[in-house]
Amino acid sequence: MSLIIDLEPPRRQLRRKGLKPLMERRFPLHLEPAILTVRTLYEQAKEARWDPERNIAWRIFRAADYTAEQLQAARLSWSRRAWVEYAGFAETPSILIRFCLEHGGESDPKMFLTVRGTEEAWHVDCAYRFAECAGGYLESPTNPDYARLFGLGLFRQAFDPALSPAAYLAAHVAVLDGIDLELHRGYLRHATDPLAASILQRLVQDKERHAAFGWVYLHEQSSRWDDAMRSEIAEEISQIVLAIVFNGLHSPAFAPDGIADEILAADAITRGAGLGAATAEEEVFIVRQYLGEARSRFAEMGIEIGRLEHGRLGEF
Repeated sequence: MSLIIDLEPPRRQLRRKGLKPLMERRFPLHLEPAILTVRTLYEQAKEARWDPERNIAWRIFRAADYTAEQLQAARLSWSRRAWVEYAGFAETPSILIRFCLEHGGESDPKMFLTVRGTEEAWHVDCAYRFAECAGGYLESPTNPDYARLFGLGLFRQAFDPALSPAAYLAAHVAVLDGIDLELHRGYLRHATDPLAASILQRLVQDKERHAAFGWVYLHEQSSRWDDAMRSEIAEEISQIVLAIVFNGLHSPAFAPDGIADEILAADAITRGAGLGAATAEEEVFIVRQYLGEARSRFAEMGIEIGRLEHGRLGEF
């Protein structure tokens, strides 16, 4: 199985023909609450505001309690986490801008996304600092093929006029952010180190809102969709799962041709030391379970997601 990354479903090219670039038309500017479920997430995010400097007790980490092998593994596990989290620096503002370009769009998603972007900065900060505690942050993957996964520019899809906001949120937020949340819940379950556990608790609380945003927005909009929209959403989800999830961006257990073997070995050691990770088998189980649950939730909205095949791990 080779690293093949195709982010664009064929029918999106057909939809793009004749479409004009997205342009902002600001007025009339509606700022009143319109999607109360999303506005609630915004209010919850404000109330949950925290600071990595003040709210995380960095001094409690006892490096002397771990072997050199365990610390080296944790350096890599948490550095990889920072590489993944860093994607939010571009993706969240891109989604925000796309909502601003949708004429007459509600203010609630825009306001929520501004807070979400700040939370993602804290997540990068925490992952970087923990890697530093374990011996030093690692600036990049050693395998160039694996490194390619982190430079795909997923944020650019948010500006494609042939891709609806609903399809983008379904694939990139409800599915990808949902998988990210469940993986972090798995890391937290096995984290016995007090510092690792306290960081992961904060991250999970934020990520619960991040993933919920995608689902509540889709539920609010689903009554307005026609068959063409549902087909577009289903196609986008399948394409993103095949190109992103099944190439190992969020879980290295899915990466092809051994390009993430170094990460997998490190995560197994980090997991065993209680420093906040999961084994490959645990991650595959988590992803398989979440995709099954997501398929059922989408079916309730009239979106049918077919079975997807991973070259090494079978059908999902």
